[in-house]
Amino acid sequence: MSDQLVIDTLHFVRNSGLLQGSIPLVNLERLCSYLVSTSGELTYLVAGQFDEYNRPILKLSINGSVDLNCQRCLEKMGYSLNLETELLLARNEDELSRYDEDIFVDAIQASNELDVLTLIEDEIILSLPISPRHQDVKCHLSIVTEAHMAATREHPFTVLASLKRTH
Repeated sequence: MSDQLVIDTLHFVRNSGLLQGSIPLVNLERLCSYLVSTSGELTYLVAGQFDEYNRPILKLSINGSVDLNCQRCLEKMGYSLNLETELLLARNEDELSRYDEDIFVDAIQASNELDVLTLIEDEIILSLPISPRHQDVKCHLSIVTEAHMAATREHPFTVLASLKRTH
């Protein structure tokens, strides 16, 4: 990543820090390995605040669209990102391990030098589907399968004829 945006997390929260901007996809090198195309950009908003228990948190909002590979038909598939994440800041390792026990809490250790763009990239990668696929009606493979099924329904021996040709 060419640009770095580094913050002191606890200082950022104490001062109710706010960062917003846009990132070209091509600048997110690790994310690019998941994408079909690196054109476009994502917008982000990072806010430092305290939660209802007076614990420091970073609120992240990431929006945009990326192109993934459909694992069913292997064609390009647009995937919309609308992420809203709250990360609790642990002041030390003990606090972090206590937060990690709660499955409903996302926590990271507070840092004097947190690279915000790397954090944003991490959150995007974690949000991507393991096996992205089009909805059945939009998937290229589904359309081909439906055409094949229609042809088979019209001619019941079509499948047998195709088997005979392959053997």
